[in-house]
Amino acid sequence: MRGSTAVLRQPEAIPESRLPADVQRLRRPPALGRAIELAFLRWEKRRLASTERFWRDFGFHIVSATPQRLVARGAGTAACIAMAEAGRENRFIGPAFLMSADTELQRYVEQVGARWLAPDRLPAGGRGVELFDPSGRSVWLLQDQRRVEPLPLREAVTASTNTARQTPRVNRMVRTPIEPSRVMRLGHLVLQTVDFACMAEWYLRVLGLIPTDVQHLADGSATLAFCRLDLGPEPADHHSLVIVGAIEEKYEHSAYEVLDLDALGQGQQVLRAQGYRHMWGIGRHLLGSQLFDYWFDPDGFEYEHYTDGDVFTADFETAYSPLEFGGIWAWGDDAPASMKPQKNLRTLLHLLKLLRRKAITPQRLKLMSAALDAPARPWL
Repeated sequence: MRGSTAVLRQPEAIPESRLPADVQRLRRPPALGRAIELAFLRWEKRRLASTERFWRDFGFHIVSATPQRLVARGAGTAACIAMAEAGRENRFIGPAFLMSADTELQRYVEQVGARWLAPDRLPAGGRGVELFDPSGRSVWLLQDQRRVEPLPLREAVTASTNTARQTPRVNRMVRTPIEPSRVMRLGHLVLQTVDFACMAEWYLRVLGLIPTDVQHLADGSATLAFCRLDLGPEPADHHSLVIVGAIEEKYEHSAYEVLDLDALGQGQQVLRAQGYRHMWGIGRHLLGSQLFDYWFDPDGFEYEHYTDGDVFTADFETAYSPLEFGGIWAWGDDAPASMKPQKNLRTLLHLLKLLRRKAITPQRLKLMSAALDAPARPWL
């Protein structure tokens, strides 16, 4: 047996009210309005046919498919969770958020230069405005979106799980069908950015988000924020938007809720059988607690299936913890190397450009590297 001095542990989270002086609080500016749902994501794709096949196998329900536009929904009541338009590039365009009824969209036109969207651009009707985040990414803010009847699903098997303490499933077996994971809804979006402070402040101001968990570097500066919707006393997902301090402006991944763990597992079988590239999972996240499974679409974009995530009301206190690569999951296989910046000539040249134009400081780069380079699971 190989000897080891590794210690099994999890990073400690500290409530904001007990934060030590050397850890900086994330600034929360006054909100212009209040987002109540991450409505859908928008893409430009060179090959809509391959995207359509992946979306079907991943568990989306295709609402419409033309040579110009692809629209998909989940099994829930949202009329659209993803939209792809034919174009010259494969790229993520931006998110669309549903705003509360008391949010005045005209304020965004007057104060941050938003422009009204033409009604025919909106896949679920209603009205909306477009604005651009500090990286130039398009963001849609919508109201009066059409809802649809939910699609039929099998019963969840979670309630009948037998444990060492109780056995509700007697004379019955678990035989869930081998089928795509049947996405219920769009859960969250993760964005990387070079200027974390600027990007986090912009999204908190525009959407009225609440930081649930904030992670910081060794100098106490915030560098990652898991943000939830402000739904007042109604429970909201641990995060609907995650802002990550990084070395580029990038869509990292989007996540979609499925019914239960068996849906996660059977969906993995379907995607493996169809030859798609697996990224990571099945495992459980630490912050947010979701059971997860990650995949690449045909164009290399990351998609996550998840189930069993945490939810919080608006009065739950923000917590802070040190950034550690191992802090993104509680158990499962090691996170893949693709989740870290690749150490090659291209990355080196990119970093030199960032340093020259003072987009990032050598000290911050050193701190980020220290947080990500430490072995996450030394005993593996």
